[in-house]
Amino acid sequence: MTRSPDHAIEITPDILLKAYAAGIFPMAEDADDPSLFWVEPRERGIIPLDNFHISKRLARTVRSDQFEIRVDQDFDGVVAGCAAPGVDREKTWISRRIRELYGELFDAGYCHTVEVYRDDRLVGGLYGVRLNGAFFGESMFHTERDASKVALVHLVARLRRGGFSLLDTQFVTSHLAQFGAMEVPRRSYKQMLRNAMEHAANWNSWPRGKNVSGEEALAALAV
Repeated sequence: MTRSPDHAIEITPDILLKAYAAGIFPMAEDADDPSLFWVEPRERGIIPLDNFHISKRLARTVRSDQFEIRVDQDFDGVVAGCAAPGVDREKTWISRRIRELYGELFDAGYCHTVEVYRDDRLVGGLYGVRLNGAFFGESMFHTERDASKVALVHLVARLRRGGFSLLDTQFVTSHLAQFGAMEVPRRSYKQMLRNAMEHAANWNSWPRGKNVSGEEALAALAV
């Protein structure tokens, strides 16, 4: 993985989008770090959209609609959830500067959230950046079992329905591996990225504000 500091330039939302299009992304050392560094992994994590794995148990959970799914309604809540300490992490790389930059991208329509609610309470979700036919996943969280998994299922369904070709996960974790996440060499990733940048996709293939059911999401995945 290559890293380079950002002190030579001031990162703006426009520069951030250009960085994603070139295959790099920013991170901070921790929540209190005011600086950022650029990351370009030698092996890049992706989830092939045409080979998404979902267990029968999780499919039943999605189909039950025990959670309500909303999209692009609470960016601050999702980022706060992703930044909160959890059983699998003691600290976060989501710094104040990260929140500000991605908040600006959200306001501009390039950053999106998939939110999971129970009884009108946010219990899980994810956020990432959309650029042409690519979606760059940034982080996810859950406070109830399966909430982040359900968010990912709804994300992939939306991407499949909207004609996206690349779901970038940056790295592969054991959590993501169960869905078919895999590592690809940098050169292969760059070709996938170039292909994704050459065509448009539709994030709102389901109308804005529509409450997509689990059955609809699974149908988009042909599960």
